[in-house]
Amino acid sequence: MPDTNPFLDRRFDIQWSRLKPALIAPAIDAALAHALGTLEAIATQDRSAVTFASSVVALESATDALNEAWGKVKHLNSACDSPELREAYNAMLPKVTEFRASIHLNGALWDVMKAFASTPEANTLTGVRKRLFDETIADFKQAGANLEPARKSRLEQLESELAALTQKYSENVLDATNAWELIVDDESRIAGLPAHARDEARRSAEAKGHGNAASPEWRFTLHQPSLEPVMTHAHDESLRREVWEAAVAVGARAPHDNHDLIRQILKLRQEKAGILGKSAFPDLVLERQMAKSGSAALRFVEEMHERVNKAFERECRELEEFKAAKTGGTAAPLAPWEVAFWAEKLRKERFDFDEEELRPYFSFDRVIEGLFAITERIFGAKAIAREPGAVETWHPEVCYYDLKDADGRLLGSFYTDWHPRESKRSGAWMNHLITGRPAADGRTPHLGLMCGNMTPPVDGKPALLTHREVETVFHEFGHLLHHLLGEVEYKSLNGVKVAWDFVELPSQIMENWTWEPEGLAFIGRHHETGEAIPESLFMKMKAARNFRTAAATMRQLSLGKMDLELHLHPERFVDSDLEAEIGGLIRDYLVPTEPLSPSIVCRFGHLFSNPVGYAAGYYSYKWAEVLDADAFTRFKEAGVLDAETGMAFRTHVLSRGNSEPPEALFRRFMGRDADINALLVRNGLVGS
Repeated sequence: MPDTNPFLDRRFDIQWSRLKPALIAPAIDAALAHALGTLEAIATQDRSAVTFASSVVALESATDALNEAWGKVKHLNSACDSPELREAYNAMLPKVTEFRASIHLNGALWDVMKAFASTPEANTLTGVRKRLFDETIADFKQAGANLEPARKSRLEQLESELAALTQKYSENVLDATNAWELIVDDESRIAGLPAHARDEARRSAEAKGHGNAASPEWRFTLHQPSLEPVMTHAHDESLRREVWEAAVAVGARAPHDNHDLIRQILKLRQEKAGILGKSAFPDLVLERQMAKSGSAALRFVEEMHERVNKAFERECRELEEFKAAKTGGTAAPLAPWEVAFWAEKLRKERFDFDEEELRPYFSFDRVIEGLFAITERIFGAKAIAREPGAVETWHPEVCYYDLKDADGRLLGSFYTDWHPRESKRSGAWMNHLITGRPAADGRTPHLGLMCGNMTPPVDGKPALLTHREVETVFHEFGHLLHHLLGEVEYKSLNGVKVAWDFVELPSQIMENWTWEPEGLAFIGRHHETGEAIPESLFMKMKAARNFRTAAATMRQLSLGKMDLELHLHPERFVDSDLEAEIGGLIRDYLVPTEPLSPSIVCRFGHLFSNPVGYAAGYYSYKWAEVLDADAFTRFKEAGVLDAETGMAFRTHVLSRGNSEPPEALFRRFMGRDADINALLVRNGLVGS
């Protein structure tokens, strides 16, 4: 396949400046043609001579070039959105989706796999080779390989339709987010905002032509670094309400209304499940996850609800009573735009702790430097920055690093892109661009990236992060380590390609080091004086850690409950008032407010911005939190910076990908199954 098109250039150092939207269609068309030819060769081979290498392994590598080319396109669509790029992406999305859906519905390929399954070689497979074979057969069966042609054809159509609908949903969220701004010219309205938020709002306004040094104005948007300080700190209730009303409208109003898209997506997912012999979509997608079924996942969510409900109700009463005491009113449900504001006031009073006190100690560069130092100490892998400009990137703010083992071996490289732009989707994420593999002559390295929308630097001052932003940086790097430290021979079993409800273990366990004195010693230094976080401030931070933890837990459970109910019983939602139906199901999971706060269903990208994404799988964040809380107890017992324990986690979890069932990997590290009480203890919801 010619590689003159930069999207098809498979060199490790990607030439981002050459990746132009006009080149996407010819590149993807060529990659599709090459993949089709490769699959045809596999499918037409002599059935009597089929081998593991000519069938299972050949299939695994058949789409490598397409996956890498399309991975670049998808990444640019997430980080560098433009009308031209969006048009090119949407033009090719149906073709790529239809092709991928067709692979496991290809009768000739399925015949080859069945032919191999009957050979003596297949019966002698062991270890990771057997795992690849078993997973390949399961992929075919789960996709519908045994269906008759008409039903296979409909499945291919469904995948294409879902890809188009979910892409439109994602575009609506991005466009609605970017379409709103609020310009404030009255400084009294921003009273209470931290200095960094005021400075950033002023800089943002000036960048858009509003205000100047003599007559400043302040610009607020719905991007997280702008939104959260307003909702948490602004004294002006009308400002908080205005921002809140705009935020909850994202994806819910014309011209970016996602309601009908959600209904269509639910219908198509249910139809897909029915064609594949399942009564509901969760039973289809969870069949090979740790939970195994939608009902089991829902039981987990509802059990957790029961375990934390009393503490949750107590926290809700406390907040209502606190506001009443401070305002001279009667305890009653708060307005939704009041909850974060009064919760922050209660935390300050109860613990004499203002989270903003921590921000000066978390300069962005120090956090990154400390994260890498902790990683080297625990996991024996060292991140080394390349000089700016030494490697091409997609934006001037993007940095590039190599990750090397203790013996100097290159494990992989990665890009980081941390600050918000209008062309960049919201949230934080990790992705893989190239998956390497161990080989007889050494090891080919991995290539990945992590992106976020963290507090940016202003006026030449360093970016100062909240502790929650620090947790997010560690979280995404945990995902990245899972990719970069992979030592599995076969790409499809490497790194983050694991069960949904296991994939968050490596990311969430990393957050623990941001709460430990030993970890904070690496990342928490005052950006001006170099002073460590004072012991008194650390003690207040630790004391406040579990403040309203039941409410935070219940919010996560509400999202998992909503997700599962939507997909277990789609008929309840497709012809009804979505908000009314959802509200009735999750009301006991939500902080009571007046008026009721609408759900995030219209902007819930985890569920609806991808044909599958985290649909029917959002519970997995809390499921994996149980795993991470329990796994971290081994670090606590040995010492949180204990290299022996870290290398055990690297050996048994981070390096093994999907080479074995996740339950087996967890047991190998912990010596037993997971204990749900570990999370409840960490969150202060039960005694140790």
